[in-house]
Amino acid sequence: MSWFGTVVGGAFGFLLGGPLGAILGASVGHQFSKGLTGIETGETLNSGDQHRVQTAFFTATFSVMGHIAKADGHVSPEEISLANHVMSEMALTSDMRVTAINLFQQGKQADFPLDEVLAQFYKECHRRTDLLRMFLEIQLQEAFADGTLAVSEEKLLLHICSHLRISRFDYERLKIQLLAQQRFQGSSSYSPKMPSKSSLQDAYGVLGLTPHASKVEVKKAYRRLMNQNHPDKLVAKGLPEEMMRLAKEKTQKISKAYQIIQKIG
Repeated sequence: MSWFGTVVGGAFGFLLGGPLGAILGASVGHQFSKGLTGIETGETLNSGDQHRVQTAFFTATFSVMGHIAKADGHVSPEEISLANHVMSEMALTSDMRVTAINLFQQGKQADFPLDEVLAQFYKECHRRTDLLRMFLEIQLQEAFADGTLAVSEEKLLLHICSHLRISRFDYERLKIQLLAQQRFQGSSSYSPKMPSKSSLQDAYGVLGLTPHASKVEVKKAYRRLMNQNHPDKLVAKGLPEEMMRLAKEKTQKISKAYQIIQKIG
């Protein structure tokens, strides 16, 4: 049974509790008791721990997306479309999609307990930086959905970073990588045989580098990013299985960018 099937089936081998448990409980119609105060700090997760992390990731992702969308005072059609796109990419079941939408709606509320949600999410993720980074990237995508990053949205994103112990440097690098990925994906000029100047620059950007990077730096960045975003490794750390497709698509972009750079080497 999947982690979500366990949740809606009521067969809890774990109790999430806290603000995340309350938000999820309201979204799926279950009442969760407070509990599970012991958090494993080791690198290996047992089955119960992994389900808990998956549940926390799913709950925090869609609720905070709603909060990001409302940060500038209104939710645009593009921001709603981006949230629906993420749900479609995850191939959510009808029950999961309804829950994700309910979480998004809760995030839009003025009394949404953002700081408490982030504090619990950070704790449940066991400080696993790969999961935290992917969470932030999804929130960045939501903020950029309408083509601009409002001051209020960036202020909120930086606030999120501070709670998740993500540095300003890492935030700026991730933002550059995301924008490069979007251009890289949207352009029809990306051909490994004859890369254009702009496509080559974006290929470096996908790897978080500039065209001045050496071959050694390129290979090092490629291997690091492929390792960070490896779908199986992310799921083992607590990424919901439904998000594997998002991770696979990112590794494909990283691989394609690396191939383009190698062609001109």
